[in-house]
Amino acid sequence: MDGFFKRVQDNNEWISIEFQQKDSSMLDVYKKFAYRSKVDIHHKDGPLLVVASGRDTISVASHIKQLAPENVFVVQIQHPRSGLKRFDLVITPRHDYYPLTPHGQKQIPWFFRRWITPRERPDRHVVLTVGALHQADSAVLRSAASAWHTELASLPRPLLVVNIGGPARSCQYGMDLVKQLSVLLQNVLWSCGSLMISFSRRTPEKVSKIVLRELGGHSKVYIWNGEEPNPHMGHLAWADAFVITADSVSMLSEASSTGKLVYTIGAEHCKWKFADFHKSLLE
Repeated sequence: MDGFFKRVQDNNEWISIEFQQKDSSMLDVYKKFAYRSKVDIHHKDGPLLVVASGRDTISVASHIKQLAPENVFVVQIQHPRSGLKRFDLVITPRHDYYPLTPHGQKQIPWFFRRWITPRERPDRHVVLTVGALHQADSAVLRSAASAWHTELASLPRPLLVVNIGGPARSCQYGMDLVKQLSVLLQNVLWSCGSLMISFSRRTPEKVSKIVLRELGGHSKVYIWNGEEPNPHMGHLAWADAFVITADSVSMLSEASSTGKLVYTIGAEHCKWKFADFHKSLLE
């Protein structure tokens, strides 16, 4: 039951309340919410705002709404797959509704359609975003730029940041794409002041080994070794341009929100809602 809920106080400050696995029941969670907020939910002037993010929080958030339907305004981030009426507002990426598009319907055998979610088109209480929601807003990036100033500000420009994910169910690719990426980066090194490469937790070891072998010895190339602190936010703040593998919706969403150039590699290998996401970015 990991997750967090937040309520807005009268002074517009945020309080974060964590719910742990030890909470034995939904009622215990609700009592904890009321106690930690130091508020009698049923007698407060105006509703409390509860923001729940992630699939693990769906049951808790919906139960809080059920216990105090007139006193709590519940926002669920990420599509709950069913029972949208349990929430006052749902915020989710547009590509989650790809199964309901004409093209998506054609890809689903008729006997599977009843099992594919979502089943209903979004109504007025569903807010659609182009990409994944993330924390990399202007304030966070300014803070990251300051935090990583010593390490990144003095690097020769332009700075090209390369984020490499890993094959996903709807975005499969093999070693050919990794070799293609290595050749591409070698060909553009002459135009870069610096090139920084990082891998995700999903990156297969054989992928990282190829990149390390082909680019690790170049004086302009810096490859993150996976140790803390993670430079990702610093990269977003200081990069002049990005190259990102097509499998990572989160990294592409974050990079695209910076307003800088973003190059995607491997989009032709994506299908289903991954392909719809890339189409939305281009549009």
